[in-house]
Order: sequence, then C-alpha cells, then structure tokens
Amino acid sequence: MEPKVSIVIPFYNCSYVDQAIQSALNQTYSNIEVILIDDGSTIHTEKINPFLKEISYFKKENGGTATALNQGISMANGEYIAWLSSDDYFLPEKISKQMSIMLKHTIDLSFTNYDCINEKNEILIPWCGQRFLNNNEVYKAFLLYNVINGCTVILKKDIFEQIGYFNPLFRYTHDYEMWLRLLVSINNYKIHYVDEILTKFRTHEKAGTRKHQVEMQNEMSIIENYYRPILSEYIKQL
Repeated sequence: MEPKVSIVIPFYNCSYVDQAIQSALNQTYSNIEVILIDDGSTIHTEKINPFLKEISYFKKENGGTATALNQGISMANGEYIAWLSSDDYFLPEKISKQMSIMLKHTIDLSFTNYDCINEKNEILIPWCGQRFLNNNEVYKAFLLYNVINGCTVILKKDIFEQIGYFNPLFRYTHDYEMWLRLLVSINNYKIHYVDEILTKFRTHEKAGTRKHQVEMQNEMSIIENYYRPILSEYIKQL
C-alpha cells in the first residue's frame, strides 16, 4: 500500500477554506487523511460543515499558524505531511506526482512551483517561484530569500521528531525558519525541487503576507542573521 500522507489545513477566519478542503479531498493519491485545525475562528466556520464526515476537525484557541500546524502534525497518522493554507488549493495530482518522485529517489522533502491567483481563482503570476536545476542552486538561493512556498511541500513526518516542530515565536515566518533549520541539520536531509505547478497560492486583501509586512521583515532579519552564516559554511563543503 502507498504510504499515508496527512494534509494539514490551518484555518482562521478564511472564506476560502471550503475550496482548500475540497482540493485536498480531490487528490488522486489514494492514501490520504485531511486534518483541519481551527485556530479559534469566529467567522466562516459554516463552510466546514459539509466536510465533517470526510475530515478530522479540531478547534483550539487562537495561537497562530505555527501552533495550528504543530497540533495537526502531532495528530497525523501519515508517514508524510503536506501543509495547505486555507486560502490556497492543490491541483488533483499534487500528492501523487510528488510522492512518486519522493519514493523513487528516497527524498526527505520535496517542493514545487506554483501559480499566484486572485480571489476569483484567476492566475495573476504563472510559475511564481524560482526554477532550479539542482539542489546546490536551492541552497545558494536560500542565502538571498525564502525559496520554498510551504504549501508546495511534502516531507517525512519523522523530520519533525528529529529537528523539532515549527517555532511559534516566529508568527509569520515559521516556515522560513524551519526550512533553514532543516538545511543546516547534521542529518543531511535530501531536498528535491519538482519543476511543476501543483499548488495555487492566493493573494487577497486579507492575506497575512499583505497585512503583516513589518512583523515579517523583523522576524526574517532574526532568522537570516542566525542561519545564513551557518548555511554559507555548509555550502562551501558541497
């Protein structure tokens, strides 16, 4: 049987959550579970009701995306974890295509490219992420910016047991810190870029990436000042 993949959806007052859930349930990969963590939502919760028999649903006090992800990961039964923001959505073959590559090449984490879309699911920017030819290019790019869109990632669950979960102190850039922590880990995790668009990333007026730019920049400065010197030394040894 195919390894189970747990799709974790953190949800907080997002009007697009039904589209996210439906895209997770529409996966062509047969062995999945969908876990939705409601991070203290006060609106749009009725959009979840039609899916309650098909997903695992848990409500908690508001603590930020990292805490919701961590709870979902800790509850997951899958050997692999995928993260889907409640305002984004997966294409139907997202899990199957990535898992096929990961299993074939014994990969710990894979990420893909993605389209940037608007409120009407119209494509604003196709192939929004940088495209890479090899892993060395990925590592070097991390010296400049956050290479990975978290909702394009599939990774082994045991990575979290080995290097820790998302750090909730970084409320808006917890993913950036995690990828850098993983890159410089002594465990030498194998990361692979899949040159396909399998996720749609939504930009809209209520998106956190728009509303919290100052906080994000402050967190990124802390993360980069700590990890970039370590990553730079690591790259020299490649």
